[in-house]
Amino acid sequence: MIDTDGRDEIVPLGGVSLPYDKRLRWRVLEATQNDLPTTEILRLEKQLTEQLAEAFAKLRAEFPAETEGIEVVGLHGHTLRHIPSEGLTYQLGNPWQLAEAIKFPVVSDFRRHDMAIGGQGAPLAAMFHWAHMAYEPRPALMLHLGSVASVTWLSEENEIIAGDTGPGVGLLNEWVQEMAELPHDLDGRVSCEGQVDEEIVRTALEASFFARSLPKAADRYEFDHVDVSGLSVADGAATLCAITVEAFARAAKQLPELPKLLWITGPGSEHPVIRQMLAAHFPTVRNVSERGLNPLTMSAEAIAWLAVRHLKRLPITTPETTGCRTADSAGLLALPYTFQS
Repeated sequence: MIDTDGRDEIVPLGGVSLPYDKRLRWRVLEATQNDLPTTEILRLEKQLTEQLAEAFAKLRAEFPAETEGIEVVGLHGHTLRHIPSEGLTYQLGNPWQLAEAIKFPVVSDFRRHDMAIGGQGAPLAAMFHWAHMAYEPRPALMLHLGSVASVTWLSEENEIIAGDTGPGVGLLNEWVQEMAELPHDLDGRVSCEGQVDEEIVRTALEASFFARSLPKAADRYEFDHVDVSGLSVADGAATLCAITVEAFARAAKQLPELPKLLWITGPGSEHPVIRQMLAAHFPTVRNVSERGLNPLTMSAEAIAWLAVRHLKRLPITTPETTGCRTADSAGLLALPYTFQS
């Protein structure tokens, strides 16, 4: 939850997390990895949207005063498919169902319009990062470490360049879930015990994605070629961390000018091994938490910010961030019946 003008005034007000139960989690994973029947997808979307409504109820319960001022809700949903090369993307989440459940306007479907005007549909958070770096010394640079890693760069003239750079912590977490039966390795407990296999890193980065210039967006299966199956659990984890960092470093070298300071955010921003590896490329690496921001909630805050920009008809993507033909305000507005009448 944020208080914002849709520009560079952004005040975080709080947030909550409501984990999927085990059954819903595995159903979502199954739908992400397999082509399920349409009816099953629709049932899953309904259940997932119910979960979002429960999360909203939890937010109101924990922040009763702050939520009194809510005007609009942004819905991203769970990405089932994202194939920029074909102009295809689909996120699970029914905005009409959610709007009726929570009785607030809901803005959703940010990616498909961007693709319709020639963009790659990602990264959506680039303009939000631009807003947070509006008063930073230039050039300014921010790296988001989610399932996929993405970067935002600003010049002294306020030019922006953005794009996905490679895997974030998605492959790493999948690896330890499968091999160590751990939910994630965000604390570095597994990878800090491993050794990097430099040959696997080199081979992984030979894929065509890493040679492309920014802006670029990753396919859902873009990094399936990365194979650490012949390594120990710890060595595989360390090697995946190195691939994340080296892919970003390679993309960063394409930028017109690099700053000495790198801001990092996202779930992987507190990973000790990744931070140590990033420090080999940048003199100063700082977490956005040092600015009073929450790196774990910034992605959600970005979607709320985009919802406000939609209402104000402000651009959410530009040719420099997604490759779209023109800056435009994407998204669809779903109004609950009480607002319509």
